[in-house]
Amino acid sequence: MDRAPFPGEKGEEIFSSVSKQAWMEWLQQQTMLVNEKELDLSKKESRDYLSQQLENFLNNESFDKAEGFVPLDK
Repeated sequence: MDRAPFPGEKGEEIFSSVSKQAWMEWLQQQTMLVNEKELDLSKKESRDYLSQQLENFLNNESFDKAEGFVPLDK
């Protein structure tokens, strides 16, 4: 990554330990979750949900995926 994805200690931790490719994969997952689950990021519970999913993703644990997403065949 070119810089920390967000300010603070957690952003610096991610910057120093997560590849740019992994971060881009997370951003795709995050976008699908926000859209499919119609998350309102102005609400703390939506932000907390995404934070937990991010932790799971970065720790190679099970995380929620967009249920209706079907990837295009290349």
